[in-house]
Amino acid sequence: MGALNNLIPFSLIVWGQTQIDSSLAAILNATTPLFTVVLAHLLTHDERLTINRLFGVIIGLCGVVVLVGPEVLHGIKLRSLGLFAIIGAAFSYSCAGIYGRRFQELSPVVVSAGILASTTVMILPLALILEQPWTLKPSTITWGALLILGLCNTAIAYLIYFRILSVAGATNLSLVAFLIPVSALLLGVFILGERLDWTAFAGMAFILIGLTAIDGRLFQQSRR
Repeated sequence: MGALNNLIPFSLIVWGQTQIDSSLAAILNATTPLFTVVLAHLLTHDERLTINRLFGVIIGLCGVVVLVGPEVLHGIKLRSLGLFAIIGAAFSYSCAGIYGRRFQELSPVVVSAGILASTTVMILPLALILEQPWTLKPSTITWGALLILGLCNTAIAYLIYFRILSVAGATNLSLVAFLIPVSALLLGVFILGERLDWTAFAGMAFILIGLTAIDGRLFQQSRR
């Protein structure tokens, strides 16, 4: 679980965002439920692929094509690889959501601590060999960013993550992706000064429509 939910996606996202904007990375990361729905159908017995969910997956994948397609048409470059790295991270997150079901009976505190400890054990040798951290001189701002990412965006987030996973299931849990692209887009534009072209907004629209179809509750309310 540490590899699927931390080591692999964190590494891919960190590298991918050296090639693409954070807003675009967040939009692609929102594809996690698309993979989760398909994997849940194949690997579980209680989260089957319905017509609504199939429609949502197809529409969402159209959004991915809109986002990635123009880059690939011009050849595989570092930016293209950055896009695929974020998609790979989203797929890894979806695998973690399915695999994490086996921890439903355990305390979220225990599971979170175990995952973070396991990830540390796995990634520490890689960091020491590949990055040689003793040669780095991080600033106070960097230490502050690491503290916030570690405490708020990881430790506390995991406590909430496994609580929701135990009561709502992997597919519903992954629908948090509704919030990721919109919030990241606003932060990227207004704080980082990022500017996205029309394909980013079109792709986000397709993905959000797909997530709405996967969720299904809006359609159920419309029928009522």
